[in-house]
Amino acid sequence: MTELILESTWQTILMVTLSSVIGLLVGIPLGVFLFITDKGHLCQNLWINRSASLIINAIRSIPYIILVIALIPMTRLIVGTSIGTLAATVPLSIAAIMLFVRIVEDALRIVPTGLTEAALSMGATRMQVTKKVLLPEALPSIVSGSTLVIISLIGFSAMAGAVGGGGLGDLAIRYGYQRYNLTVVLEVIAILVVMVQCIQVLGDRITKKIRK
Repeated sequence: MTELILESTWQTILMVTLSSVIGLLVGIPLGVFLFITDKGHLCQNLWINRSASLIINAIRSIPYIILVIALIPMTRLIVGTSIGTLAATVPLSIAAIMLFVRIVEDALRIVPTGLTEAALSMGATRMQVTKKVLLPEALPSIVSGSTLVIISLIGFSAMAGAVGGGGLGDLAIRYGYQRYNLTVVLEVIAILVVMVQCIQVLGDRITKKIRK
């Protein structure tokens, strides 16, 4: 059982790590894009902005377990199967992207507009304003929000176990629920709590360091 727990823990860490990296790589640029194309911002384009926002909000409104099922054809196309750790990473990455987009967009909205106006008046280009002003100012909020996103992904990864995604959720269902082994359930809960606490502490420390 110890080997199963260790393997399931590693699968959960792998799922969350891969989906977090993909979410950051896609979500940050997309969040910046949505912000700068919004009304009154650097590259205003309301048609594109509203269309993209509509799609993102529609995907975010789908409960995760239903999203996993809906993305089975796409998952099979990408990884060749709909079960297993790698397969679970596909819907988890989609969920991560949607969450990171809103985190980044909200973080950019709290940056004082005066900073942007001052940079533009000094001759900075829109790209320079985005890279040198907006993102550095929003970074603490992005890191803080990212911590919450990663914690949410841990919960999502556990739900993925219900549809053969592997990881701690799958272990809890197969051995804890189906075989009525309460010890396994408690062990899974303990591991998840430790993982969440570690991520929260690390995220808080990074945020404080950036704000100094």
